[in-house]
Amino acid sequence: MRVGVGQKIGMTQTENKGSFVGVSVIKILPLILSQIKKEKTDGYNAIQVGVIDKKRRSRLNKPQEKKTKEMKSKPVFFREFRIINNGDVKEKIGEELKLPKINPGDKVCVSGMTIGRGFQGMIKRHNAHRGPETHGSNHHRAPGAIGQCAFPARVFKGKKMPGRMGSRLATVKNLEAIEFDEKENYLMLKGSVPGKKGGYLGFKIISQNRKNEN
Repeated sequence: MRVGVGQKIGMTQTENKGSFVGVSVIKILPLILSQIKKEKTDGYNAIQVGVIDKKRRSRLNKPQEKKTKEMKSKPVFFREFRIINNGDVKEKIGEELKLPKINPGDKVCVSGMTIGRGFQGMIKRHNAHRGPETHGSNHHRAPGAIGQCAFPARVFKGKKMPGRMGSRLATVKNLEAIEFDEKENYLMLKGSVPGKKGGYLGFKIISQNRKNEN
């Protein structure tokens, strides 16, 4: 399978093609195939996987606990990935999914929850300009006028306003794989990935570099 779940370890730098690049280190976790969703029955094609992690407590509900009774290794939470064709899934339900070898140069798509910033204003949340600081101005970081007077006499939906920032699902596409350790299951990707240290990430191998397989 070309999908996986990992845990963000942090960022460091490594040498690549004679220069140092910043990389994100991800610990790949073992997965178990728990369900195969089909377009005829569920409306879309997807696979549901159970993630095995010894350091995390299980927070499964009763329907999810029933799935784990027949499994040898019990997962602690589940994740779902959309797929195009169910015929590509060779594993059976309850079997462990094997991640293909990731070569340097492969492109990976990573999704995760961003770091929560709490309630923030317009400047930090939407990169707005501040008001003047001198000449008796009292408008420094306030949002200012937000609507019209006579028409349409309301504020449009989706107006950029102060509010909660972060704690949302974000996806970073086409990250280049720098190094992959099969024994320790560590993956290094060029650039940053969403979330804080210890957070869980879902990733999908978009394209593979066939030249480096030999």
